[in-house]
Amino acid sequence: MQLIEVTDKKTKKLFHKVPYPIYKNDPNWACPLQGMVENTFDPQKNPSFKKGEAIRWVLMNEKNKPIGRIAAFYNLDKAKTFEQPTGGCGFFECVDNQESANKLFDAASQWLKSKGMEAMDGPVNFGENYMNWGLLADGFIPQGFGMPYNPPYYVNLYENYGFQIYFKQFSYHLDTTLPELPDRFWKVAEWVAKKPQFSFRHFSWKEKEKFIDDFAQIYDNAWRFHEHFKPIDKDDLKDFINNAKFLIEEDLIWFAYHEGEPIALFVALPDFNQILAKLNGRITIWNFPKVIWLKWRKTMTRTRSLIIGIVPKFQRSGIDAAIFWHLRPVMYRKPWFTEMELSWAGDFNPKIVALYESVGGKKMKTHYTMRFLFDRNKTFTRAPIISAEPGKKN
Repeated sequence: MQLIEVTDKKTKKLFHKVPYPIYKNDPNWACPLQGMVENTFDPQKNPSFKKGEAIRWVLMNEKNKPIGRIAAFYNLDKAKTFEQPTGGCGFFECVDNQESANKLFDAASQWLKSKGMEAMDGPVNFGENYMNWGLLADGFIPQGFGMPYNPPYYVNLYENYGFQIYFKQFSYHLDTTLPELPDRFWKVAEWVAKKPQFSFRHFSWKEKEKFIDDFAQIYDNAWRFHEHFKPIDKDDLKDFINNAKFLIEEDLIWFAYHEGEPIALFVALPDFNQILAKLNGRITIWNFPKVIWLKWRKTMTRTRSLIIGIVPKFQRSGIDAAIFWHLRPVMYRKPWFTEMELSWAGDFNPKIVALYESVGGKKMKTHYTMRFLFDRNKTFTRAPIISAEPGKKN
């Protein structure tokens, strides 16, 4: 076996070739867009390069066929928020062979060590965690856009190498064709939504910059009490919005305000994976008309919520229910959306888990964020639980 660093068009092509034989007979897999993957490794398009680096490899077998791939990366701002500087690995694909997987993990860990890292999380993204984050361990069904999919044997490959579960990520599904939630829920939601001190607005392209500022303010205030909090990079937000422009529907993204100050947000997108599954990983001038046609035909019948955030002061105010109250007529106007995926809720955040269950979500998928400590004698600890009381951690 031979490891080849991805450095040019030829090796990039090999990198994207790896997954196809692995998922050849798996109807649940939707090939990620190659262009979006490439953007992750482009310093001109990924703001994470401002404080970090990335590298990737392809593993070739004795017959000179690609059988595995991996990327390694670090962002100094995020790496230093942990007890030990922690980098990441991701975009891992591999045949069912531990020796092959070990060779890929070794390459990633050794490179990260050379950059001063002491641990490696995987599989994660070189960017924010609402895309390409986590190892699917339960719920081998079609994934929402941006949610990773992998064969079941990947869990063994990671664990046998020495990765341990740092935290679990749960995805809940809400069948919007089922009978309504209890009247009491909607009465409370309406009561909160109509309080004069609260106001609600959905995203608008005309005010994109304002909503990016509001998103960053809510995000930073909502998660600042997390032990490993790092303020969101607005350039990351702008990059995501620009990449997802084709998908974004303004009335699926909601903001809540208290006396004009942003206090909560909810972001959902149509599930583009339902179209990607028919594109083989690429959008070209030849198949773009097909993309438009599939969108027009309402091929996307699911939505995926990427994030919900509420600043601590208002987390028990019912503002979350009020957001769903505003979202409710939107779903009535768009009856082709029959299912909503609420993802992902970390097991370290019981408040979000409780919220998803309270609106009728059913737990359908579990992803793992795994961690590998380079010092094998160091004590491993799981991600701390976020306390319901701001400023305290359990």
